[in-house]
Amino acid sequence: MKYFLTLLWAVLSALSLTAQVNLPSFFSDNMVLQRNAEVNFWGWGLRGGEVKITPSWSGETVTVKASGHSRFDAKLKTPDAGGPYEIRVRSGRYTKVLKNILIGEVWLCSGQSNMQWSADYKLKEMLDELPNAFNSQVRLLQVSTVASLSPQDNLFDSWTECNPETARGFSAIGYFYAKQLSARLKVPVGVINASWGGTAAECWTPAARINADSLLLENSRKQLPGPAKPHEPGSLWNSMIGPLAGYSIAGVLWYQGENNTATYNGYSKLFSTLIRSWREAWGYNFPFYYVQIAPYDYKSRPGEQKGALLWEQQIQTLQLPQTGMVVVTDLVPDVKNIHPTKKKAVAERLLQLAMTETYHQQAGDYRSPVYRSFTKEKDRITIHFDYLTGPLKVAGKTIPTLMIADTSRNFVPADFKIKKNKLEVFSKAVKDPAAVRFGFTDTATPNLFNHNGLPVSPFRTDDWEQ
Repeated sequence: MKYFLTLLWAVLSALSLTAQVNLPSFFSDNMVLQRNAEVNFWGWGLRGGEVKITPSWSGETVTVKASGHSRFDAKLKTPDAGGPYEIRVRSGRYTKVLKNILIGEVWLCSGQSNMQWSADYKLKEMLDELPNAFNSQVRLLQVSTVASLSPQDNLFDSWTECNPETARGFSAIGYFYAKQLSARLKVPVGVINASWGGTAAECWTPAARINADSLLLENSRKQLPGPAKPHEPGSLWNSMIGPLAGYSIAGVLWYQGENNTATYNGYSKLFSTLIRSWREAWGYNFPFYYVQIAPYDYKSRPGEQKGALLWEQQIQTLQLPQTGMVVVTDLVPDVKNIHPTKKKAVAERLLQLAMTETYHQQAGDYRSPVYRSFTKEKDRITIHFDYLTGPLKVAGKTIPTLMIADTSRNFVPADFKIKKNKLEVFSKAVKDPAAVRFGFTDTATPNLFNHNGLPVSPFRTDDWEQ
């Protein structure tokens, strides 16, 4: 009996050593912290007591005081890329040690199923990649798909090293992006995947922002309950993004919009609100790079092209600073499949944006061209593009999705001439043209590119009702 009591006391004492030092689950072994930064580090200790945090990369102790609610907040200065390191956290006689920490680049991936898609969904690119997925320089944080109607301050998930087992259920885009970024920069990369198939952007936006705007609120009420997804504003912000706010990141990758095609009219406003709210929660304007949704048969009503109209809204969001958009109209083998299978190429295009704009390794015409304006001269309309300095290219001799109309609004197939970085559009059937449309249908996979092979985003010059 005496031995049992001694053993029980030892076990309880060991448990108590960490009982008053608690950290969010994502401050864990195997994590990556943003390099060359002053990163936020927080948790819960003895209320009103001192908390001492000692990172092994510096050996210097940072001392802060826990509040009356036991919360403590600290800032740790990180060095250049490297590791592995440890962080020791002490509160009174209680200690917690985090191990195998790397310093590098941290990116957050979010959105719906095209971001979520992984080897678990029989994605061939990832199934082929898994045997090669041992990479101690890449760390993964898979956020559980849990919704909440009230704000949460923690997750259920912690960081893991990248290997075939941990990569199997992870975002293919996130994995390929992290692998390539680590190889290009020669630094560790941590990537967080917080995505959920079939979810609307309203779920990822703080509810207060939705409720404060009549258009956003009206559109949010059109999101109906589903058997395997939340629909309430803020329900995923509360539980999958909000708890991470403040964890220092280099930027965000986003692939979502399919579930907002029915309310395309407010998507740019909604998406811009989401981006602003995330940046405000983090306290700085991190880069936000997103994927324009892919061509797909959305079963639009006759005369209405919901997918194309949402593309237009996604282009408008580029007005926000430090945003960038990837176009994938050429990466869709089957427009009846809402989940295009070429995820590696999507990751490469996102990487191209980041390498140029975030990491300042310059590359010419690294963005897909988007429509800026047009000029008219006699029977011809000339299209001018943003993000284009070099020549345009056509894959083939015609552009089947290029249309022109006069004021009758009757669009007919158009002829064209390429004049370096401009597109001249005309037709013998239209003597007094008023508008041009290019690839402006839900299922269009147009064949106009910049000289680096990036597709021109579909566009229209008019604002006529469909």
